[in-house]
Amino acid sequence: MLFRSSQRAFRLAVLALPCLIAAPFAVQAADSFPVSAAQMQSLGVQLQRLDKSGASLGQSYSARVVLAAGQEQIASAPLSGVIDQLLVAENDIVKVGQPLMRIASPELGELQLKLMEADASSRLSQRALKRERELFSEGIIPERRVQEAEAAASQDAARKRQAEAALRLAGWDSSKLQGMLEKGSLDASLTVRSKAAGTVTDLSVKLGQRVQQADVLMRVSNTGRLGLDIQIPAARARQVALTKGVPVVVLERSGVQGAVLSVGPSVSDTQILALKATVTKGAELLRPGEVVQVQVPFGAGQEGWTVPLTSVVRQGDKAYVFVRNGTGFTAVPVNVLASAGQTVQVSGALQAGQEVAIASVIALKAAWQGKGGGD
Repeated sequence: MLFRSSQRAFRLAVLALPCLIAAPFAVQAADSFPVSAAQMQSLGVQLQRLDKSGASLGQSYSARVVLAAGQEQIASAPLSGVIDQLLVAENDIVKVGQPLMRIASPELGELQLKLMEADASSRLSQRALKRERELFSEGIIPERRVQEAEAAASQDAARKRQAEAALRLAGWDSSKLQGMLEKGSLDASLTVRSKAAGTVTDLSVKLGQRVQQADVLMRVSNTGRLGLDIQIPAARARQVALTKGVPVVVLERSGVQGAVLSVGPSVSDTQILALKATVTKGAELLRPGEVVQVQVPFGAGQEGWTVPLTSVVRQGDKAYVFVRNGTGFTAVPVNVLASAGQTVQVSGALQAGQEVAIASVIALKAAWQGKGGGD
């Protein structure tokens, strides 16, 4: 009953407003209209001073935290085999060249055998070429024999290089290749090493698991360099600054900042424009994959003001706020840039320090139009 009584009293106040202000002056449907302090008090009109707060400097959008380009390494199986030993676990920090796991692989033995055979053939063909050259210099054999020996030596050297290249792809370096050729012993397993420093973010295999060549074993990510994939509705793209280098701020994460890198060349089927940014400060406070809110600055001429939702009224297809002047109020047209909960961001011919009505704006609208009624 108390609520209904209050509501009835408010309606009576709205309907009575033209009568209240008709005595001293005539109401005119103009941008400015007079309202005295006593009338404001009787109607319950409240004011709020405009201020350029941080929320007025841009619009907020959802963004997904991602790794910066080139900051993820995928360790794959160089050969088929069985996971013989895991040397790291998920979330471990690894260095360049650090062993990650060992794979027992029959193919590794075959590659070593081919290299040993190619090495033996190459050494034999080199000795044969040397002998043929000596015999030719003494005039014992024709030059054709030397040319044939050179061709055979060249082919054997190429086979050796090919066999070495296959083992290098498996993770062997020159010193290990040379040691194997000198000792003549075969290694039954190979070691997968990290090619970059970072954190093990995804371990895809288990001990004893059989893998094929090129299977993904794990991912190593450098989480010190992160990026932001910002989703902007295409209809609002012109309201914000999209130039490369424009600063963006991660909200609710004090000290986390970024800068725009690029803007998507097209709009998705859901009418979303992709904006990519790099995190320039505070990356340690973010985690890849999480969704955060970021603030993108307004574009030129789109600077916004944050006001309560109750301060904006509609007249036709236009929006207005009522700004206090010396004798009453002025209806100032505004563009609604964004809304969040009980607040909206608007742009228009507003200035810092001005006072706008935030309560009983329906009554002020009735006075502006010179009649009673609602929104």
